[in-house]
Amino acid sequence: MIFTRSIRWRLQAWHAVLLMAVIAGFGITAHRLASINRLRLVDQELQGDVAKLGIAVPPAQSTETARRPPPRPGASVTDQIMASGAHFIVWDGNGAVQASSTNLPAGLLKPERDGMGEANFMFTFGDVRQAVHFTGTGRCFLVGRAINHELAELRQLAWYLALAGGAVLTLGLLGGWWIASRMIQPIAVISETAEKIATGDLSQRIPTATSEDELSKLANVLNSTFSRLDAAFTQQACFTADAAHELRTPVAAVLMNAQDGLATEPLTTEQRESFEACLRAAQRMKRLIDTLLELARLDAGQEPMKREPLDLAEVASDCLDLVQALAEARNITLDLHLDPAPCHGDAQRIGQVVTNLLTNAIEHTRDRITITTHRKNSLVTLTITDNGPGISPQHLPHLFDRFYRADAARSRGTQHNGLGLAISKTIAEAHGGRLQAMNGEEGGASFSLTVEIS
Repeated sequence: MIFTRSIRWRLQAWHAVLLMAVIAGFGITAHRLASINRLRLVDQELQGDVAKLGIAVPPAQSTETARRPPPRPGASVTDQIMASGAHFIVWDGNGAVQASSTNLPAGLLKPERDGMGEANFMFTFGDVRQAVHFTGTGRCFLVGRAINHELAELRQLAWYLALAGGAVLTLGLLGGWWIASRMIQPIAVISETAEKIATGDLSQRIPTATSEDELSKLANVLNSTFSRLDAAFTQQACFTADAAHELRTPVAAVLMNAQDGLATEPLTTEQRESFEACLRAAQRMKRLIDTLLELARLDAGQEPMKREPLDLAEVASDCLDLVQALAEARNITLDLHLDPAPCHGDAQRIGQVVTNLLTNAIEHTRDRITITTHRKNSLVTLTITDNGPGISPQHLPHLFDRFYRADAARSRGTQHNGLGLAISKTIAEAHGGRLQAMNGEEGGASFSLTVEIS
């Protein structure tokens, strides 16, 4: 998925994980501290009741009973404990119940203690919190009460923390998305500029910020690289054009002398073969020079493309007339499916592309070529498919590179300079279209030319 490849989404994902961990840690810690504090208050209340109960319920047959002060007027301690919603029970040293409240929960048993001497501890049984005190003589005081109210408050606090955490997480993610977008924006500009340069617009440069941050330094380095590339390509184009111009005169002289030599009589067989070889080599050199000059003019934008209404099917039909004799000489059947394909462009230049593709297909097919045109939405497409050996997968990405030649399976021993498909692609792109090559499902190669209607 694209999300896993996006730096913005990966930053957002890591930010979300970190933010959720911090919020969860804070919420759990806050809830835990609130729980401890709330239970501490309950424990203090219960321990106070235990202390009061120890005074209110003296040991059985105690000599101190006679000296105890008379009870104060009002409710007794035990009544006050029960009135607060708590319960209590007192066991003597022998384990007998000495006193208890009327609201004891069912199934309450005397706790066990470890060792001898006094002991105090707290425990929770279900939703009841209980305090236990053992005296040195073995008496046991237990006071407890339900903590449903406290548990409900803690659950409500947990919901509040969860809602607050969700709100903070949402705001944090929105803020993180905004920050990530601001941080990624220069990278998007760099990528967009690099794509324009990759399509051939070497004049593009990355706008640099006034601050000297890492991305500005990267943009400056890339701009410097693009400038050197632009200069190198300009020098290459100038060299190609200058070299081609300089070579035209000597090649023309070789052609003229070879033709004059062939016209001279008498000639021996050896002399005629030599003149014919010179003539073929000069003619091949002239075609190469003309092609280089055409490429140089296309690269320099000196070959403007017309924008006139035309029908791609009619252009293909005219080109078929030019290659019909070549196809018949090789016993190749041309299977035509030419539907109307109106568009705008330079008919002569598009015809040059179609002728190149047809010639290429004739040279590499076995006995059949299928030519189709069709219109879909705002695009028209011409497809030329042969039934030859196809194109090796390793050659497909480089098929339109200049001076590139595919494997011998598609060469048939013909001599090419490797520029025909490069020129065709340049012309297609100058029309805002595209030229693609692929292997057919049933073998053979397929070339498609796509042009926009308007």
